[in-house]
Amino acid sequence: MESTHQLLITLGSILLLGLLTSTLGHRTILPRVTLLLIFGVLIGHDGFDVIPEMFDAWFEIVASMALVMVGFLLGGQLTLTSLRQSAGQVLWISITAALVVAVLVCIGLVLAGLSMPLAILLGCIASATAPAAVLDVVAEDGRQTRFGDLLLAIVALDDVWSLALFSAGVAIVTSINGDGGDASFLATAAWEILGACALGVVLGVPAAYLTGRTRLGEPLLSEALGIVFLCGGLAIWLEVSYLIAAMVMGAVIANFARHHEYPFHAIEGIEQPFMVIFFVLAGATLDLESLGALGLIGVVYIVCRLAGKVIGAKLGSMASHSDRLTGNWMGIALLPQAGVPIGMALVASHQFPEYRQVMLSLVISSTVIFDIVGPVFTRMALRRVAPREFSA
Repeated sequence: MESTHQLLITLGSILLLGLLTSTLGHRTILPRVTLLLIFGVLIGHDGFDVIPEMFDAWFEIVASMALVMVGFLLGGQLTLTSLRQSAGQVLWISITAALVVAVLVCIGLVLAGLSMPLAILLGCIASATAPAAVLDVVAEDGRQTRFGDLLLAIVALDDVWSLALFSAGVAIVTSINGDGGDASFLATAAWEILGACALGVVLGVPAAYLTGRTRLGEPLLSEALGIVFLCGGLAIWLEVSYLIAAMVMGAVIANFARHHEYPFHAIEGIEQPFMVIFFVLAGATLDLESLGALGLIGVVYIVCRLAGKVIGAKLGSMASHSDRLTGNWMGIALLPQAGVPIGMALVASHQFPEYRQVMLSLVISSTVIFDIVGPVFTRMALRRVAPREFSA
């Protein structure tokens, strides 16, 4: 029973904290996600260490549940109506913002003294953006803006491009190291992306027509959670990306559920508690000691990633003939970075153990910085663009 009371007290405290951080987030320059991460750091292993050990095992489960909801909600932004207006912007900006980061980080690290293979891997890893943090900042802002909708649509595709770049990077490094082709890894990466898309369609099509029938036009909470968790569980079992699978399923339902007034209403009513727990536990698991390993290489990595997002988004905006505000601020809004890069670094370090120490130290330490500071820049971009958007 001792573990039961620890569990309930901790969960209750974290959820009540979410109410406090929402209030503070509206009155300070720090968004809620940053405040939750900081609180998690304070109570985590590198702080006062008051989080019960049982939560270490829970984090992966909570993270999966929160992120599969995030993917579902982001997929809802990819409707045919919205894409007719901004498809060019979404594709150009999402691709260039990822690609330019990979190129600049790679060049910067080579000039700083790293080997070309390691620089290629780190460049591809740097391209990823944290969808959960961006979604939370946009939701906390509370204003329906064209810039916010465009940002969410771009972030929805970010995971796809990041996985594709990382897969290509691993294949290139394998070839450079003289190990021959890496068809098995490319096949695994293709399965992770294409298999996730197929799963999202297979689940999304029947869900689009079957949900929202009991209460006409509005799916019940049990329906919404059921299909989202089913999607996440099947994706993990099949070893495909659950974020992409949930995103595709959300897009399919948003486009084909004609009888729904708003198919994501039920999820939006329940995802916040999961997000609060997720961000606090994420902060509690951040490794602050890794910050000491940054050095010159770490500074180059951070500066090049920041410059890559800004320049890449600017180039994508120019190619898609976007307005000046979008070009100036979209890259800033794409700075948050969370667990996906660490997962990529772990995969790459297993594939290339000779790069393990440098890669993990650099990726983990830079992720800590972008995880906490990135959402502040996202909020800054939203607040700078929104007033001009409404006054236009």
